[in-house]
Amino acid sequence: MRGRLRIYLGAAPGVGKTYAMLGEGRRARERGRDVVVGLVETHGRPRTAALLEGLEVVPRRRVVHRGATFTELDVAAVIARRPAVALIDELAHTNVPGSKNVKRWQDIDKLLDAGIDVVSTVNIQHLESVNDVVQEITGVPQRETVPDEVVRRADQIELVDMSPEALRRRMAHGNVYAPEKVSAAMANYFRVGNLTALRELALLWVAGKVDEQLDRYRADHGIEGTWETRERVVVALTGGPEGDTLVRRAARIAARTKGADLLAVHVTSSDGLAGADPANLARQRTLVEDMGGSYHQVVGDDVPRALLDFARGVNATQLVLGASRRGRFAQILSRGVGVETTSLSGSIDVHLVPHEEAKKGRRRPERARAALTRTRRLAGWAVALAGMPALTAALSPFRGVLSLPSEILLFLCLVVGVALVGGMWPAIVTAVGGSLLLNWFFTSPTGRITIAAPENLFALVVFVLVAAAVSTIVDLAARRTRQAARAGADAEVLSALAGHVLRGEAALSSLLGRLRETFGLDAVTLLERAGDRQDPGAWRIVATSGAAPCTAPAMADTDVAVGEDLVLAARGRLLDASDRRVLEAFAAEAAVALRQERLQEAAERAEPLAAADKMRTALLAAVSHDLRTPLAAAKAAVESLRNDEVAWTPQDRDELLATADESLTRLHRLVENLLDMSRLQAGVLGLSLQPVALEEVVPRAVDDLGALRDRIEGDLAADLPDIVADPALLERVLVNLMANAVRHSPPEHKVLITGSRHDDKVEIRVIDRGPGIPRADRERVFLAFQRLGDRDNDTGVGLGLALSRGLTEAMGGALTPEETPGGGLTMMVSMPVHDAVEPS
Repeated sequence: MRGRLRIYLGAAPGVGKTYAMLGEGRRARERGRDVVVGLVETHGRPRTAALLEGLEVVPRRRVVHRGATFTELDVAAVIARRPAVALIDELAHTNVPGSKNVKRWQDIDKLLDAGIDVVSTVNIQHLESVNDVVQEITGVPQRETVPDEVVRRADQIELVDMSPEALRRRMAHGNVYAPEKVSAAMANYFRVGNLTALRELALLWVAGKVDEQLDRYRADHGIEGTWETRERVVVALTGGPEGDTLVRRAARIAARTKGADLLAVHVTSSDGLAGADPANLARQRTLVEDMGGSYHQVVGDDVPRALLDFARGVNATQLVLGASRRGRFAQILSRGVGVETTSLSGSIDVHLVPHEEAKKGRRRPERARAALTRTRRLAGWAVALAGMPALTAALSPFRGVLSLPSEILLFLCLVVGVALVGGMWPAIVTAVGGSLLLNWFFTSPTGRITIAAPENLFALVVFVLVAAAVSTIVDLAARRTRQAARAGADAEVLSALAGHVLRGEAALSSLLGRLRETFGLDAVTLLERAGDRQDPGAWRIVATSGAAPCTAPAMADTDVAVGEDLVLAARGRLLDASDRRVLEAFAAEAAVALRQERLQEAAERAEPLAAADKMRTALLAAVSHDLRTPLAAAKAAVESLRNDEVAWTPQDRDELLATADESLTRLHRLVENLLDMSRLQAGVLGLSLQPVALEEVVPRAVDDLGALRDRIEGDLAADLPDIVADPALLERVLVNLMANAVRHSPPEHKVLITGSRHDDKVEIRVIDRGPGIPRADRERVFLAFQRLGDRDNDTGVGLGLALSRGLTEAMGGALTPEETPGGGLTMMVSMPVHDAVEPS
């Protein structure tokens, strides 16, 4: 037998959920039940911890994750202990990685399957359905959530309620958080407005759960009567013009009771045929939703019973109907929907609201009267009027040959044919006319009309019945065909919209253009509220397609609201209800497209800031070490030299001075690199381009390497021409490249620097025998603050190659990496030859 779950639900931390859970555990133990504590978090609250005294606590399971030790609920130990009740705190908790279950509610589910009753706790902000709402209210994201269905399945849910003021007093007294955290918590998450909103969310969620329990109880016990636990007003809509009046009257009735629900319902025939004006229904649905109500549609042939079944199903207390629009004679023949509903309503109050359309007669909409097209109706009349005399003339020569039943069957075929082509009225006229022609020309005595014989009367009745039956079937088939065609067209439009989304064509202009073409509209415009909501003219055009866009929803023939501040306005023709459903799908996609465009724009605006922030972060992280290292070495050397208590030998003194000099040189080079990189990025690097001989620059660059110069080997061609460069900057480039090559080359291999001419370029190659760089990563090494493959922190801030390429390109050259044959990396500096540069 599965255990029972009881949950204490709170609006915020500190309202007393764990305290209430422990209190229930102690009471259960006093009643003789076996109670254990599976896991309880006291958060250092002394009163909560005091309730744990005397209760058996199952030891927690220890989990090691990333070198740290955590404790979690030991499900196996609790099941092995097999208590009657287990107290387990924080239902929405996420277990430490490596646990058997991801969430604690999954652990609790295992205990319930084992037949153990569980008492747990959860806050409203952890429920999945309201998680985003809570984040919007408090500004704090909640990453630990529990599906609503898990909580709804609980056998008991008890709300632990506390007013915001009382909770803040508890916090001020130190009963919730440590004193050093109280001020920050009360100024942020625990503001009165936040707590009030969270409390309302919790109350409404529990109220919804109570409604479900009440509905289930009434269904289980077969209770069909209305229990007036909450005021619910249902208004019946027929699609007639009086619907606006009924909706407003029902809204006023609902407004008299705080918290009352307003529901609108329309009953459609089970045969699927439309009997109401779609435009009226669409407008009235919008009106209901604007007044905070909900719109519903049910199917039923018996309208009074369908209305009452719906009202009882939603536990309605009041039903609003319009006074009958039928005439006096029709009311004599039938009591009507209002009277019939009142007689069957029982405890539901029925309001019959008078209106201007009362007793004017019920007008069927044009589309209901004209299932067949006008062409088919005209064709039916033509066949009827031409077919009767033609058939009579064709049968006259065979009057003595054919029997009367054969002639009747031929006229019956004509009636069926007319019914198939033109519908009911041409068929009935053909039936009556055919009966008269048969009576005059083919029934004895001929030449006069007589219905003395019973078979004549029977033939006339059969003709009319056959005509009515066949034409009704044709009419129904035509309506169904039209509905199927319309549904197919809607499906095709929605399929095109889905394809539009899947192909990524989310541009608003493309979407609105497709919508305008689909419905043949003059203009389609997406409007957004701009400014005060009380100002009806405060709208701005977000996107439009077509000429003469609408500047406000009131100018549109059809408009669809997308949220509170977006409206899709269409101009050109009034769309009916079926078109409106497709329009709503387009409107929803337009809102998504707008949101995507704005997110993309925001991302594009944020990208430079993110790049700059990344650069700044990398710079600070790198410089914080690389400045500190040479400074610390230089400072230590200088302080050692200034120490009079130590008698330094000349050799030690020279070594300390060399250390200080080397550290300061590194520091000087680092500062120069940083300054040059900032000048490059700002575009203010000063250049002094002139003819330069490599045999002069390369030796100076090798000397600048200091102790590393012995690992450089040169091989420059003797006849190299002068190149155009800035001597100082070119030297800096070569020093950076050679230092980088030496650092990555094995000690037994020297770095080779070569120079050769190729057309109008001189190529300087710095060749090492190190590990090389994969082809896919070769461009990454030129990004600032990249130390691709480095494992030490003594290699600089990662500006060397980035600065080298920047300086080379500033001088009109190029720096590209190549693979060294046999392994390693070759950095090639390509500079223009002096003779090939046109004088300025």
